[in-house]
Amino acid sequence: MIYLDNAATTWPKPEGVSQAVKDCIDMLGANPGRGGHRLSVQAGEVLAKARRSLADLFGIRDPQNLFFYANATQAINQALKGLLQPGDHVVISPWEHNAMARPLETLKKECGIRVTVVPPSPQGTVDPLAVEEALTPDTRLIAMTHGSNVTGAVLPIEEIGAIAAKHGVLLLVDAAQTAGVLPIDVETMNIDLLAFPGHKGLFGPQGTGGLYVHPDVKLEPWIQGGTGSRSESLDHPSARPDGFESGTPNTPGIAGLEAGVRFVTQTGLDTIHRKEMALNDRLRSGLQEMDGVRVYGPEDSSLPVTSFNLEGVDSLTVAGILDQHFEIAVRAGFHCAALAHRSLGTDKTGTVRVSPGYFNCEKEIDDLLAALREIREVLL
Repeated sequence: MIYLDNAATTWPKPEGVSQAVKDCIDMLGANPGRGGHRLSVQAGEVLAKARRSLADLFGIRDPQNLFFYANATQAINQALKGLLQPGDHVVISPWEHNAMARPLETLKKECGIRVTVVPPSPQGTVDPLAVEEALTPDTRLIAMTHGSNVTGAVLPIEEIGAIAAKHGVLLLVDAAQTAGVLPIDVETMNIDLLAFPGHKGLFGPQGTGGLYVHPDVKLEPWIQGGTGSRSESLDHPSARPDGFESGTPNTPGIAGLEAGVRFVTQTGLDTIHRKEMALNDRLRSGLQEMDGVRVYGPEDSSLPVTSFNLEGVDSLTVAGILDQHFEIAVRAGFHCAALAHRSLGTDKTGTVRVSPGYFNCEKEIDDLLAALREIREVLL
């Protein structure tokens, strides 16, 4: 099987990831922070080590301001539902994943927040000036993806962060496609809240992710329950990170996530990104040489994500043939991004999405292009 769906989940994982998960299960079968015995203490150190590694990667000064969740979707929900109040105004991009767009839609209906979607720029991203023009006296939050999971376009988050800081507005960034792929520094980019998955560019297992929250941002826990701290009280603790990590954490998964982060830092962001983009450029070049193929998104995409359609052929049909006849895994359809497809004009067709990863090679890209040429010849 040729796997080219790394924007959904990176696979295969580096060798050390599965070993870290196994070692944690085999040797540390205890709840962190839920007891004073050595196994519980050692399990707690697994979380602390991962927190430190992620803090170093993202330029976070205090690791205690980083909370673990099962995925970026949970992290975004915690950010939005723990922050926004009735009457608040939020500015978002037209490229948001449903993980951002759907909770905001719910909050619009349930508590009357207002949401403004800035228009797409001619370059397929957003114009920071358009973001600034969308701000109102009631704007509480700018909430934006760092990179589109449909087109691979990267939004100018550092410029948007400067605008947010200038106007005293908070900035929430969805780093689902960029964590472990592009450099992120929450301080220099003025990011107040950063949501990220563990299972994509960080090479961790599924069921891992997290949220960074600036120490000055007041956030209410979205979920209450057992935290292992202040257990004598019915009042939920406010201390970080305990107050935001109710319930037993995925300690084995977080051990694997730390191993994935270690792989990223040891290999180097630039090394990983350069290889993935070389594969993506090879793919885009080959697609553009084919008749009857439409490629979406900016020419200078900075993420290894390419969406396209074979004219006259349903995207799901293309992906199904690639899977069943050529053993090539890609994604087709709407990629959980309704706003993005409306912006692209593909809200009725979807797209075929290919996302090369670090462990792919040039031959696999060439095999995909050959398969697409064959599909086109047979169906068109």
